[in-house]
Amino acid sequence: MALLLVGASQAMARVTTVTDPERPRQLEGDSPVSVSWDDPADFTEIRYSGNRWEAQRGNWVMQLAEHLRKQVGKALPEGQRVEIHITDIDLAGDYRPGQGMNTDHIRMMRDIYPPRMRFDYTRYDANGQIIAQGERKLSDMGYLSRSTTRFDSDKLAYEKRMIDEWVRREMTTAGG
Repeated sequence: MALLLVGASQAMARVTTVTDPERPRQLEGDSPVSVSWDDPADFTEIRYSGNRWEAQRGNWVMQLAEHLRKQVGKALPEGQRVEIHITDIDLAGDYRPGQGMNTDHIRMMRDIYPPRMRFDYTRYDANGQIIAQGERKLSDMGYLSRSTTRFDSDKLAYEKRMIDEWVRREMTTAGG
């Protein structure tokens, strides 16, 4: 019995959260796309969640930052670079307590809980001159009406699709 308790406590100790102060707040590595972010504890996803403990579990901020860097990097013309600073994330769906026994651990997907992301970005040409900058507020109000993502096993599929659409709209043009 004691061995079982030790194993369970070790498993609980390994739970990672996006709000852990030891976690980095930017992606490392040499890339023409740098991505950093504010403290996830201040993100809408956690501050207004029906279950903060579930909302902060995992590594979803880093996963979205990596996806953003990868997609922007693929679309960026040679020599250009982009700096992105994420200021808010609200994942698709929400935890709703009081909807039944233990349902506060289940993310409810409804039209009123679309994925949202806000970030500042600056795009530079090959000479280091700013060619575009600003704040972007992404949202996909119709995220549930597109059946192709609905059955995707990626828990961040809606958010990644929203990022992909922004990249297609703004990063594939020369001036962005």
